[in-house]
Amino acid sequence: MSKPISQNELIAILHQGLIEMGLPLDRQKEIQLIRYIELIVKRNKLFKLSSIRDLDTMVTRHLLDSLSALPYIKGQIILDVGTGAGLPGIPLSIFMPDCQFTLLDSSHQKTRFLQQTCYQMRLHNVHVVHKSVEDYYPDALFDSVISRAFGTLRDYIIPSQYLVKPGGQILAMKGVYPLTELQDVAVPFKLIDVHSLKVPKLYAERHLIELNYQSEMRKE
Repeated sequence: MSKPISQNELIAILHQGLIEMGLPLDRQKEIQLIRYIELIVKRNKLFKLSSIRDLDTMVTRHLLDSLSALPYIKGQIILDVGTGAGLPGIPLSIFMPDCQFTLLDSSHQKTRFLQQTCYQMRLHNVHVVHKSVEDYYPDALFDSVISRAFGTLRDYIIPSQYLVKPGGQILAMKGVYPLTELQDVAVPFKLIDVHSLKVPKLYAERHLIELNYQSEMRKE
């Protein structure tokens, strides 16, 4: 039986990953991130949050993967669609404390976990909403909308256009280069770029689709 990995060892893995990705280093934020995945493991059986069981794997596949989008996010008010266990929203919110994040999910179990987690971790810049993206009508529109595991690009961007500010940004995190899905990008969306993401120790392709929402082109 393998020896359980310590919190310090997890922080060291995370720290090295951040160095390799060229991201800011902050010991307190790194501790917070490890505490977050510890909460996922602790409550996984009850809330069915992740198929991954090993904390060191979570550092790579959940934390570093989520943070790989950090350099591309614009604006101060950000929506995470289909956030699940809080990915990428919670890791990003920890690294972007001056920004406001809304985490949106249709699962009551998962939003309950997120509410408890945000309270425990004192994440004052995070708001949790239990709704589907199609049924969500926010009081104010968002600078950026992001999703890590929502489904097809089309299913994600069509309802998201009603949530983002004119000229705002829609980001979709994907695995292999999504050639077929990109063919569905049309007015009122403009493809800005497809960024290749490099995540240390993640031996799989990762891409970030960056779209601009052009409201004046929208067909009602």
